[in-house]
Amino acid sequence: MSSIMEELLAQSSFDKLREGAIVPGVITEIRQHEVVVDIGGKSEGIVNASEFVDVGELQIGSTIDVFVEKIEDKNGSPLISFDKAEQKKNWDNILTKFPEGSVAAGRVKAKVKGGLIVSIGVDSFLPASHIDIQPPKNLDQYVGQTYDFKVIKINLDRKNIVLSRRDLIEEQRTSKRRNLLDSIQPGQVRKGVVKNITDFGAFVDLDGMDGLLHITDMSWGRISHPSEMVKQGEEIQVMVIEVNREKERVSLGLKQTTKNPWDEIDRKFPVGAKVRGKVVNLVPYGAFVEIEPGVEGLVHITEMSWTKRITKPSELLKVGQEVDAVVLGIQKEEQKISLGLRQLEPNPWDMVRHNYPTGARVRGRVRNMTTYGAFIELEEGIDGMVHVSDMSWTRKVNHPSEVLKKGDEVDALVLDVDPTQQRISLGMKQLASDPWSDIDAHFKIGDVVQGTVTKITSFGAFLDLKDGIDGLVHISQISEDRVEKIKDLLKHGQEVSARVIKIDRDERRLGLSIKAANYSADQLAAETASFEAINRDAANDMMNLGDILDEAAGKKE
Repeated sequence: MSSIMEELLAQSSFDKLREGAIVPGVITEIRQHEVVVDIGGKSEGIVNASEFVDVGELQIGSTIDVFVEKIEDKNGSPLISFDKAEQKKNWDNILTKFPEGSVAAGRVKAKVKGGLIVSIGVDSFLPASHIDIQPPKNLDQYVGQTYDFKVIKINLDRKNIVLSRRDLIEEQRTSKRRNLLDSIQPGQVRKGVVKNITDFGAFVDLDGMDGLLHITDMSWGRISHPSEMVKQGEEIQVMVIEVNREKERVSLGLKQTTKNPWDEIDRKFPVGAKVRGKVVNLVPYGAFVEIEPGVEGLVHITEMSWTKRITKPSELLKVGQEVDAVVLGIQKEEQKISLGLRQLEPNPWDMVRHNYPTGARVRGRVRNMTTYGAFIELEEGIDGMVHVSDMSWTRKVNHPSEVLKKGDEVDALVLDVDPTQQRISLGMKQLASDPWSDIDAHFKIGDVVQGTVTKITSFGAFLDLKDGIDGLVHISQISEDRVEKIKDLLKHGQEVSARVIKIDRDERRLGLSIKAANYSADQLAAETASFEAINRDAANDMMNLGDILDEAAGKKE
């Protein structure tokens, strides 16, 4: 062919090159990021490799259609696009191929404001709210992926197509939900994905619908929050517990997929067995210890120590601590186990009878007092109790504070030991002899004695004599003259002389007379006889009245 002819042919093909036209071109070179195409112009055009779905499928020498954007750019090369040629060709048949409501396969090309650009042959817009049922936070993960989309809107004038992936997913879910509700049965074990977690449980996606896994059905043991058992996005095996087809609700269980550890509890943890566990909860009355997943035992506060006075479990234990314990009892039906910590050690009370035999003399410190006695600490955790009646032979003690105060060192005698009740009875008065056992050696009727006024009542005055013995001066024995008010003649703490006119062994009290202190023997005999005659019936009542007043006065104090 002559060179003139070639020039004419080239001229004629170059004439076809007008802006906005689709022309065929031959691939002459495939580079890493671009494809070189000869469209018969003065120079070759460049197409970006990203415009092709797969550059690896292109071959040198093959022909493709390209869109002419400019015949010459500033370098004199044509500006061409393969993608725009495809788009222009596709727009002509897009309505017949993908009418509104149809499903189209497309590849996500790029992320733009508010959504994604998807190519279904032509560029279309996928709003972010239509990507999935829950709008994703990161859109970059979709770029380059291929999915099916539903065409929801076409605007030919603006060449604008809107797609939805969410609509397809929802339609599939509706269909799957129907199938799931038809087939699902209580007792089945199904696979599911944890969708979201709340305070009361977790919602599990069963691929078609969500089921509720309640916190109480997650573990045979105690959990405080569902997040301890499951994580969002985790795939788990769950058992179907209940299906409500009308309300389209499914209840699920996680613990039901494992054996209930309480079924064989008495075989695994017999009474008396030593166990190891972790403290999972502290309450005012004790500590809960997990001895295996799903099995907790209670160590009651009274089973923590033989001797320490524990007021709250946190004094001894903390949550998370590993402890050894002894099984004390099992209530299988109620899923309760009683544990003890103190049973790991010998009971010091077993040695009490040996260490503190009856009759032994002991020494201790006053730890506490009540209305009826004082507690004496003999060793750490071992107390003995002195009753008010065992504090003095001669004095009526209404409250231990009359004789003792907290912290006092006290000597006493062991009267009785009861290890089962963890009780030791002590006596202070038993260390001394009872002066009333041989009162005649101390006092005889007719003796003149010195005493101190300790109490004044309406019927007489009480005197404290030697050896702590009490004497009562009846109102008739204070003065020769009639006495209206004893307080007019006697004062508390006053030292007086008196004569013993009666010894009352039952009441452990002496009858005294101040006026008779200076009597002669003959006068004394006559006075004693008259006192006996007048007061034979009244004396005991008066003594009892004195006791009642003592007690009333003690309570007031």
